[in-house]
Amino acid sequence: MAILEIEKLTTDYGPVRAVDDVTLAVEQGSITAVLGANGAGKTTLLRTISGLERPTEGRVLLDGEDLLGVRVEDIVRRGLAHVPEGRGVIAELTTEENLRLGGLWRGAETAALGDIYELFPPLRERRSELAASLSGGERQMLSIGRALMATPRVLLLDEPSLGLAPIVTAQIMQLISTFAGERGLAVLLVEQNARSALSIADRGVVLNVGRVVADGPAGELAADEDLQTAYLGF
Repeated sequence: MAILEIEKLTTDYGPVRAVDDVTLAVEQGSITAVLGANGAGKTTLLRTISGLERPTEGRVLLDGEDLLGVRVEDIVRRGLAHVPEGRGVIAELTTEENLRLGGLWRGAETAALGDIYELFPPLRERRSELAASLSGGERQMLSIGRALMATPRVLLLDEPSLGLAPIVTAQIMQLISTFAGERGLAVLLVEQNARSALSIADRGVVLNVGRVVADGPAGELAADEDLQTAYLGF
């Protein structure tokens, strides 16, 4: 049963239509990969779902309740967390201070901290160090860990592999798979690395100029040579 439902969602930036009549659903404990080239509307889709952009039309439902018009902080409290592109940690704070900020949304900063350190052992080792000193991979772990501190049921991830070495990308993808499979999170994963994303996803959605051009089981999309050539860059 879908926990997150997007119905005919459309978002405009002035005269530019960034997301055009998008419908998709994400089930509890599953990963849906959103794929497409630069400018396809992937980031705008996530920003609209999490309340950072106002849609022109359509609905975003979490457990059947419409999120449109709900304040961003209340969307987080209802169980939806968004990790934006760019690993936006607060460099002047320590690793642990960054994590505790994520927990403040749900009043769970102490209870969840040990859980995050179990998921991300490098963060435990560097918990008292400034986030500015972390590697790219560690910063990505910190960004994801901070979102998980709010104990979400739905996690939106925007380009988590961006700028990372292949071995680190593989580690991050394995962790994302763990969140869904073992912890029951519903994950909506935006990625340009289509091969990595489809290797862990249950379902894939391909966007082109804001519109859905393909939607199906991840294995079928990964095996579609025409789709690979036209949209996925395999």
